[in-house]
Amino acid sequence: MDVLVRPVELDAPIGAGRLVRTEPLILTTGGIVSNSGIAMARLGMKVGVMTYVGDDPWAEIIRDRYRAEGIDTTDLTAHSSAPTSTTAVLIDQQGERSFLHAVGAPKQLDKRAFLDRLDLFASSRVMLLGYYPLLPNLLDDLPEVLDAIQRAGCLTALDAAGDGGTLSPLDRCLPYLDIYVPSLAEASNQTGESDPRKIIAAYRDAGAKGLVGVKLGEAGALLSPHTNELVEVSAIPAPGDVVDTTGAGDCFFGGLLTGLLRELPLADAGALASAAGASCVTGLGATTAVRNFEATAKLAGIG
Repeated sequence: MDVLVRPVELDAPIGAGRLVRTEPLILTTGGIVSNSGIAMARLGMKVGVMTYVGDDPWAEIIRDRYRAEGIDTTDLTAHSSAPTSTTAVLIDQQGERSFLHAVGAPKQLDKRAFLDRLDLFASSRVMLLGYYPLLPNLLDDLPEVLDAIQRAGCLTALDAAGDGGTLSPLDRCLPYLDIYVPSLAEASNQTGESDPRKIIAAYRDAGAKGLVGVKLGEAGALLSPHTNELVEVSAIPAPGDVVDTTGAGDCFFGGLLTGLLRELPLADAGALASAAGASCVTGLGATTAVRNFEATAKLAGIG
């Protein structure tokens, strides 16, 4: 769950004992399961979620909101002791944000949670997992898990968060990833490179076989479906005022996966992803302004 607080000045300390006046607080879902999942559902895909929530009131709100979006919650499991993941999102006047985050139950995901549900992945076309490197009980076993999911016939996709972590153990995961497109900041921290082309080369050198790329924010994205092949994706202007940039990267990923699953050319799938991210930032909350496929494709110029 995300609690959105706006506006908050992010460049100066709040200090102790102050009353900071804000707009009314907003309660919404957040994180990659919510953001990419809801984006894909709105874009017409059949989506199911698999993660842990707590046995608490937050979990029931999440279930209700997923069901309202048409998302299958069968594998949204209440953990016996850990709480639901929660975040306070502090947003300034320009839509930039900082997070106060309690990881909660998803931190408990481990190898068995995935290997015991290979039937779920066998009946799915793609699995998107987030976030590297923020799953400590899974990280060491992640290559084995990704390999098993691929062997079940399901494409594997991974997203990063935080500072992106390091290239180890990501280098052991890359050979089992079909899609990996982190942000420039995350990718730079992982590889030590700032040039997107050099970043992609570093992923290839580390064993990446699938689609890799770098999200470049206002500069779009650079995607590489194969070694020595690059596709530049232009950014799409937001179709309205920028209100909140929360979730733009997750919605980009949801749009990209949707385009790939719809078998669009990679350039068009990238444009759909950019349009989904551009729509996202025009509403308060990570998915409030995400549109349906027809409207997003029109914004992308591929309708």
